[in-house]
Amino acid sequence: MDPVEHVSHFNQRMAVYFRDEDLMCKVFPSSLGPVAMRWFDSLKVDTINSYKELTQAFGSHFVTCRRVARPLSSLLSLSMQEGETLKAYSDRYWEMFNDMEGNFDAMALDTFKLGLPTDHSLRTSLSGKPVTNMCQLMDRIEKYKRVEEDQQQGKGKDKVIPQERRDFKSDCYNNNKPRRDFVGQSGSANVQAVNTVFKEPVHQVLEKIKNKPFFKWPSKMVGNPERRNHNLYCQYHQNHEHTTEDCISL
Repeated sequence: MDPVEHVSHFNQRMAVYFRDEDLMCKVFPSSLGPVAMRWFDSLKVDTINSYKELTQAFGSHFVTCRRVARPLSSLLSLSMQEGETLKAYSDRYWEMFNDMEGNFDAMALDTFKLGLPTDHSLRTSLSGKPVTNMCQLMDRIEKYKRVEEDQQQGKGKDKVIPQERRDFKSDCYNNNKPRRDFVGQSGSANVQAVNTVFKEPVHQVLEKIKNKPFFKWPSKMVGNPERRNHNLYCQYHQNHEHTTEDCISL
């Protein structure tokens, strides 16, 4: 392993005896593996005068084993491959992130999203409702990974007509809110609770079905238009205030 990491772990275990250099030198060999032990046994008498010299000699001899920290450019160039699952991409990203030295948490909030395809549902969610810390980012990733796993488990089963795709803003939208069903051939609408996840963003679905006879535009939003958040736009309401992904009227 990395000799610097090895010495650091040994120092932590021996913290209580750290001032006793004789003891530290005598116990240090007990932490070594076969290869490092052969190096220790080859040391000549009276060549080591302190624990500091011992660890310096150890680090110099095994310098080629040192773990090289990945540069920031490695993280910036990482992206999801075609056909790759969100779980696989996430595992690759965090493995590389953990190999970097320094605090790049703020950078991770942007680079993880930029590594996703432009039409990926998680990227749409992160763009419409940005996260502000690592905990929020990990929570959002885990939610979309569960959706991905559900979709994979559902392959091969009878497919239902897609009704809508919702962001995971609140469980009540998925479990408690009745949703419009499509009009059947008889012309009557059947209202029922449907928990279906689309494979594409809501705004793309709306674009495809907005001219269909069963589609119905919502009533205009109430409230003062001047107080609405003009950074957010809902294609369903065709107005500013919230994103299409977060619209509760769908």
